[in-house]
Parts: sequence; structure tokens; C-alpha cells
Amino acid sequence: MSQQATIVLVHGFWGGAAHWSRVIVELRRQGHTAIRAVELPLTSLADDAERTRKMVAQVNGPVLLVGHSYGGAVISVAGNAPNVAGLVYIAAFAPDAGESPGSITQEHPPLGAASLEGDSDGYLWVKPEQYHDSFCQDLDAEEGAVLGVVQKAPLASTFGETVNDPAWKHKPSWYQVSSADRMISPVNQERMAARLQARKVITLNASHASLASRPVEVAALILEAASAVAQA
Repeated sequence: MSQQATIVLVHGFWGGAAHWSRVIVELRRQGHTAIRAVELPLTSLADDAERTRKMVAQVNGPVLLVGHSYGGAVISVAGNAPNVAGLVYIAAFAPDAGESPGSITQEHPPLGAASLEGDSDGYLWVKPEQYHDSFCQDLDAEEGAVLGVVQKAPLASTFGETVNDPAWKHKPSWYQVSSADRMISPVNQERMAARLQARKVITLNASHASLASRPVEVAALILEAASAVAQA
């Protein structure tokens, strides 16, 4: 009997662990119950990676880290933990050494960049009235409005923090590209997926919020990866 990998879900900017709710339901429907979701402080890459590492350290056995958006940068750092067996990137940043989410974004600025707005405390927000169109245009407009109101903003400085030794250079990886993404350019996603030599890349005609709009396909990729890294 192989040991089922524990799936640890890591959210990105402008959302929390609850962004994974539809994927969690689908994973459980498929019989995978070893699931955890990290709630990041979004105060710095180091803080977010440490919070993820602490959750990973509580797991006995192999862990599959799954990152959405900025969560991809987090798993690229936290994924060097010894019991992390694989990485899945969902419309996510996969920085190389010396790169930050911000530097990658500048290569091909996304359409949604114009909707970002900083506040006097140093936090970076998606303007709530533009959240649906920028972040999740393939969800119901009312749902998008709610997500815009309850969004979790990061400190803007986090966007510029770099990765030193990305875990994807040492661990098997999978990648889901969102071809209608307005927050991370699909061109950047395709480049990152190719660079990390992902075991499998799938492309969905989806917004940045593919984890909410296409949970069946996203969960299927995660389960395929989990099966591949299950410990004999």
C-alpha cells in the first residue's frame, strides 16, 4: 500500500485559504481527504514561506505543495522542506533564483495591473469595483463583487522579494496555465511552465481564479500529481 500524499494548498494575493473551497470539495469527492490549506499573513515572502513550512512540518509522510498565483513563489521557497515530494503551480509564479513576482510581472504586464492601488499603510489592493473584471471574469458578477470586498491585500513590498534556491529545481512539478488570465500574463505562465520542465502542463480557458471557475480540471491535475508522489 502506498502512503497518500497530504495536499497542502497555498493561496496567493487578494484572497485567503477559502479561495480553494471548490477544489477542496472536488478533491474530497474523488476520495482524497488528506488536505490542508495555509492561511498566509501576506506580510513578506519569508513570513509566508515560514508559515507554510510550519504546516508542512506537522505532516507525517509526503506532502504535495500546491500554489496559486503568488502562492507559487511561496511553494518555491517552502518546497525545499525534506518531506515535500512535489509542487503544483496553478496560474502561479515560479520564480528562478534572483527573480521576484514583481520582476516577472514587468516582463509582460497583465491587463489587470491597472486595477491595483496602494494605500497609506503600504498594502496593495485590487480596486473592489474592478476585482471581477481583473481577477475572476469567468465567475458570476455578484460573486466577483463579494470577493472584491473580502479580498486579503498583501504588503506591496512582498511583490519585490526574490527567491534564492527555487524548489522546482529539485522537486517534480506540474503547472496549470490560465489562457484568459488578467493578473499574470499567460505568456509569463507558459514561459515559467516550460522553464521548470513540468511533468505535465495543462492550459485552461480560464481567468486568474481558475481554482474557483475550473475546480474539476484543477483538482484532476492535483490528484494526478499526488498519485505520482505517493510514497510506497
